[in-house]
This record gives sequence, C-alpha cells and structure tokens, in this order.
Amino acid sequence: MTITKKQNGTDLEIALEGRLDTMTAPELEQELKQSLNGVETLVFDFSKVEYVSSAGLRVLLYAQKCMSNKGVMKVKHPNEIVMEVFEVTGFADVFTIE
Repeated sequence: MTITKKQNGTDLEIALEGRLDTMTAPELEQELKQSLNGVETLVFDFSKVEYVSSAGLRVLLYAQKCMSNKGVMKVKHPNEIVMEVFEVTGFADVFTIE
C-alpha cells in the first residue's frame, strides 16, 4: 500500500493506494499516530483503494475516534467493493463518506 499525505494548515489529506488489510493497516496506524497532532480535518482519499479488511476498518475507527474530539474525518471516493464493506459492517453510518 502507498500512503501519500498532503497537509494544508490544520487540514490533512491521506491518499491510499492498494489494499488496506492485515499487512498494511499497522503502517497506516503508525502514520496516523505521527500525523494527527493539530489536525482538525482529516480526509482519506480512497479512489485507489482496492480492498479493506477488518484490520483496515479498525485503523479507520481509531482515526474517527481521534478526530471526534477535535474535528472531522471524511472518506472520499470509495469504490463499490469498499463501499459495500462499509455498508455491510455499519461503518457507512459512522463515517462521513463523499
């Protein structure tokens, strides 16, 4: 998985490419732990994410909990497969998805 970050003041966009699964979720979690200080708007660009596993959902939930106290988190451009995972697991009701 490739992680690309763009920060503009208190806005952080993280573009992911590949699979967010058991092998790659720890990398994203570590990146979030280092990057969320001072961030008020967190946007995940999922336009190039092929798949999300339960480990990936756990990291996204961690990010949502971190941001709920200090701002907002959005997931943009999930494909049909990823969107179905969000809907089946109920995460579509937890996340702001655009």
